[in-house]
Amino acid sequence: MERKARAWVSWMAAAAVVLGCVVGPKALFGAEPYKIGGIFSITGSSSFLGDPEKKSLEMAVDEINARGGIDGRPVEAVIYDTEGDPTKAVLAVNKLISKDNVLAIIGPSLTPTTLAVMPIVERVQVPLISCAAGIQIVEPVKPYVFKTAQSDVLAVAAIYKHMQKHGIKNIGILSVTNAFGVSGRDQLVKQAPEYGIKIVKEEAYGANDTDMTAQLTKIKGENPDAVVCWGTNPGPAVVAKNMRQLGLSFPLYQSHGVASPKFIELAGEAAEGIRLPTGKILVTDLLPDSDPQKAVLAKYAADYTQRYGGGVSGFGGYAYDAMQMLAKALQGTGGDKAKIRDNLEKISGHVGISGVFTMTPQDHNGLGPEAFVMVEIRNGTWKLLD
Repeated sequence: MERKARAWVSWMAAAAVVLGCVVGPKALFGAEPYKIGGIFSITGSSSFLGDPEKKSLEMAVDEINARGGIDGRPVEAVIYDTEGDPTKAVLAVNKLISKDNVLAIIGPSLTPTTLAVMPIVERVQVPLISCAAGIQIVEPVKPYVFKTAQSDVLAVAAIYKHMQKHGIKNIGILSVTNAFGVSGRDQLVKQAPEYGIKIVKEEAYGANDTDMTAQLTKIKGENPDAVVCWGTNPGPAVVAKNMRQLGLSFPLYQSHGVASPKFIELAGEAAEGIRLPTGKILVTDLLPDSDPQKAVLAKYAADYTQRYGGGVSGFGGYAYDAMQMLAKALQGTGGDKAKIRDNLEKISGHVGISGVFTMTPQDHNGLGPEAFVMVEIRNGTWKLLD
């Protein structure tokens, strides 16, 4: 009898998802939905970030509605494509606020687009949970701005700890000339003395550059022990290929901004041996059973693969975590934005895809060093490093 009851509940949950897609959340629940905005780089050069974020937000919304929504009300996602353009991000946020009347916004995908929209959400007091990594998004703290992506502060620390352990002392750095690259470069410079690391050469490249041999040749001239590239696709893949073409044998470290199968696809054979910090989603099967994230990661990966056919990455997890925490924050608020904001700031011990989140008034990211592991690309896949 109990088994039949469980089967009935499972069938009803599945039916709720299907019916919600067909007749809409309002018709299914008989109540006005809580509208949540989503702005992602769904197309363009950053689609490897925005596409899985969009899909993961939709998946999370369906899961929440299948559980009965929030306080008996459904959730509805209104999603726009920024194409990675700050101007389009601003237009999308204004539309979400003035036309769609959303209670909160998830995204954007990038640090530059997030920085462009932050003044708007702060002015009108609509909670925003960014999916971008730049530390300046949450430092200093802005009351209505949060983020789920692991910070570049933690990413740099993970890289430097690995270097320190393996005797790497002199490095070159090559960073992209946008907000993400500048933030990463600043952290690389700031944290280097703490780990006994000397930066012997700094170079930069434009987001649309297609050849970095000149910069790499200058770095080679300083005889570094390793080089760190800080950017997001496609630039880092170009750097990897150029290093191979130049016959450079020192290790190449990348930022967490390339932690997805797309980078391996773009870099091809040149990806072999590259080291980088990443959230744990890429190495779920290699985690010990005692890891608090392992079960959550495995379920997310299985559900995402079943629904979309693969392509699991930590980037989609940023939006998934944002929606799941937002669902908690929405409870009991009646849609009051100030109460939602206050509840987000009280999130504690939330086990997500990107880590275990504990937000505070002083920390609107809520993640610690354990959110990252170091990996190396070997034979076209990810291997955990000591």
